[in-house]
Amino acid sequence: MGKQKLIKRLKSYYPMERFHAFVTFPGILVYLILNNSFTDIFFLIYGILICIIILIQGQHYWKLKLHRLINKPFNQEKNLNIFRSSKKINLALIGLVPIIFVIQLYLNDWKIIPENLILWGMLANLFAILEHINYYNRQLMIDNSSDLEYLKRNKKLKVASLAKDLKENQL
Repeated sequence: MGKQKLIKRLKSYYPMERFHAFVTFPGILVYLILNNSFTDIFFLIYGILICIIILIQGQHYWKLKLHRLINKPFNQEKNLNIFRSSKKINLALIGLVPIIFVIQLYLNDWKIIPENLILWGMLANLFAILEHINYYNRQLMIDNSSDLEYLKRNKKLKVASLAKDLKENQL
């Protein structure tokens, strides 16, 4: 993908990711809290919070990629450290998912019923895990023809851009 095409893509992609991180998911969270019992949505809230945290990291990463392409300065080492720390925090939060799930079951007398939205909680937590993988391991999102061509040609998913940048120690 050419530099100008990538700049154009990031100029739309970064604000969209930012919107989801700061408006869409928090809006869903507020709606759920106002319309449900806390004991019914504990696991779901946890999954959405992890999603928000990872999406905030993602939108920050895309902003920095855009800054690099348009030669806007930023503190590379500081941001590398932020992403290294964020990756560790994400893994700790993901590691707590089974414990939060057990707490949700306990709060609902060990019952899985439609009212406690536990299936939605499973989806939210799975989505958070997939978002972490998408940013820090393998690019799961295939949203353009070059990504599709790469997958066809190599028969595997690309290494995520952030994962490459962390490995190469640059943004």
